[in-house]
Amino acid sequence: MSHQATVLNKAAHPFNKANLDALLNRRFFYAPAFEIYGGIAGLYDYGPPGSSLQANIIAEWRRHFIVEEHMLEVDTTIMTPAPVFETSGHVARFADWMVKDVKTGEVLRADHLIEGVLEARLKGDQEARGTQQDPSVVEDKDKKKRKKVKSTAIQLDDRIVAEYESVLAQIDNYTGIELGKLIRKYAILNPDTGNEVDDPVQFNLMFDSSIGPTGKQKGYLRPETAQGHFLNFARLLDFNNGRLPFASAQVGRSFRNEISPRAGLIRVREFTMAEIEHFVDPEDKSHVHFSEVKDVKLRLLPKDVQSSGKTDVVEMTVGESVAKGLVDNETLGYFLGRISLFLIKIEIHTSYGWIECVGCADRSAYDLTVHAKKTGAALVARVALPEPVFTEKEVPTFDKKALGKTFQKDSELVRAFVTDLPEEALVKIKNELASASLSSLILTIERRTLKQSSTKFGNSLPTSSEPSFGIGRILYALLEHSYWAREQDIQRGILSLPAVVAPTKVLIVPLSANDLLLPLVQQISAKFRRAGVFARVDDSSASIGKRYSRNDELGTPYGVTIDFATDLGALCFRERDTTDQRIGKIDEVVAVTTDLVKGAIQWAEACQRLPAYDGVQAVD
Repeated sequence: MSHQATVLNKAAHPFNKANLDALLNRRFFYAPAFEIYGGIAGLYDYGPPGSSLQANIIAEWRRHFIVEEHMLEVDTTIMTPAPVFETSGHVARFADWMVKDVKTGEVLRADHLIEGVLEARLKGDQEARGTQQDPSVVEDKDKKKRKKVKSTAIQLDDRIVAEYESVLAQIDNYTGIELGKLIRKYAILNPDTGNEVDDPVQFNLMFDSSIGPTGKQKGYLRPETAQGHFLNFARLLDFNNGRLPFASAQVGRSFRNEISPRAGLIRVREFTMAEIEHFVDPEDKSHVHFSEVKDVKLRLLPKDVQSSGKTDVVEMTVGESVAKGLVDNETLGYFLGRISLFLIKIEIHTSYGWIECVGCADRSAYDLTVHAKKTGAALVARVALPEPVFTEKEVPTFDKKALGKTFQKDSELVRAFVTDLPEEALVKIKNELASASLSSLILTIERRTLKQSSTKFGNSLPTSSEPSFGIGRILYALLEHSYWAREQDIQRGILSLPAVVAPTKVLIVPLSANDLLLPLVQQISAKFRRAGVFARVDDSSASIGKRYSRNDELGTPYGVTIDFATDLGALCFRERDTTDQRIGKIDEVVAVTTDLVKGAIQWAEACQRLPAYDGVQAVD
């Protein structure tokens, strides 16, 4: 077994998406669902490494947000009655614009069609000019399209190039009519067939269904998890002892009937979301921990820059962005900083271009307001006043028995009507009752001194910040960012996954299948298990190099080799990227590995604790 570390050069080969896709498919990170039946676009199954990677990303998300922020975790239903989404506006507005091939009837999403065609033309312009392609100009969205849409090396007029770039910068802002005008202006055709497409029409992205055996109760599969937070707001507020601000969070499945999903995990019809709703006083959107993230640097595309058709990014700290108004308030800025820290080792730019992996929105009071108005539920909160406020006012009191006898089923409406009357109206009624000597019959109005210790936040409580994470997109971006190949072997890929999310943390490699090594394998496996470190054994007949190499493909960051010298207490320890090998006593190696996996130390510190392996498997 060689003990010489590999010279680490992750940039030895340019990124090769085809090789990565082959690796992910071969090692079953994920694959098209229902593949033996021909598959369904936009639906994928995760295999063992993909499932573990997703679970580890979610676990770290829970630690980073729910545990550290003391959030209230919920798990709400996927199937949702239609009135909920009618009230929230999803039935009317949760839609994309689609076009159809006039000859084949193939359906395409209008904005994506324009993007793909204009980007291909820009790529052809760059090739014609002999310039390097801008990395923000993406590859075509899938292999099928790549074969059909080859960029033709034709130089464009500078004015046209500027127009294309401006359109692409604003593509998310166009209406259906505007998208149709762009398709006609730039003679955009279906790239798969060369046929024209018709005018854009709106397509609602929600999957509809029915609840119960009669089919009369319409329902939808939720397109987001947010409504479950809003509908349970009163219970969450009560659980939090009526105190604000607070945040609720949940991880769960959502569904969107995408028009033409083509970009692997980037655009799917069923996916996992991790979503937060942070409820806050609309008059005070400061955040108690804002100082902890104010120096985190962000790269921002200001609204005015984007609306002008440009893509000039500015870099500034969270604190500066809030002070200058680019970010609306401290709470929103705080979560942008926390999100950046969570994704700090993940480069979101992929071969598909810059993609949205996390949305961070200020939903204002909209959702709570519309649901409260629709249902009559009191989705409000109160804040304690610094000092009690004493006021004098006319207070109506009813004789419930007499009220019910007189007005019967309308008695509650009468009571509510009188109670809500303004002060001057109550005084007028009070005087009329007194002059008629009727005050003791049904209604008595008296002037009282009232003590107020709290006040409502208007009629509803805004959601100041909604960080919404697409777990599948984050997972894919992490895989692309982690993939590389050694200089001497371009075909054998490596996934440099961070240990905190790697599916397997340690590979245990017995030197041979000799039964005498079995007790050592079991002993060391147990030590890692008790330390909370997930390890797996590869005792196949392949060479040690082959076994390590195929686990490098799976992203396993560390490995230990067990041979007959291990019985004397020595254990050889390997790091994935550098193939650097260290040696130490069994318990020392387990302790170092545990610290590495938990992020307590980095590799440089591990090297200080474990000496380099010099080919002699023995320790003092």
